[in-house]
Amino acid sequence: MKVITTWADVPHFDNEEDEAAFWADSRIEVRLMNASLLKADTRESTTITLRFDPRLLARIKRIARSRYLNYQSMIKQWLSERLEKEM
Repeated sequence: MKVITTWADVPHFDNEEDEAAFWADSRIEVRLMNASLLKADTRESTTITLRFDPRLLARIKRIARSRYLNYQSMIKQWLSERLEKEM
């Protein structure tokens, strides 16, 4: 069984069957899971509003649930990772 040690190890899936096959042979390392679940953000944050297509939001929520994450936290994580790439 493959152990996922960073979120970058999780590929983009074209469909749910590919995703199910991947997770059937993979698991998330405990430290990565704990870091995602227990990470306390002590910095100030600003509330913003984003409008999403309901189907897109449903897909995002489904991915977040499969990773045991809050969907808003996952979106923030994705944005942060992309910002680092852009910089």
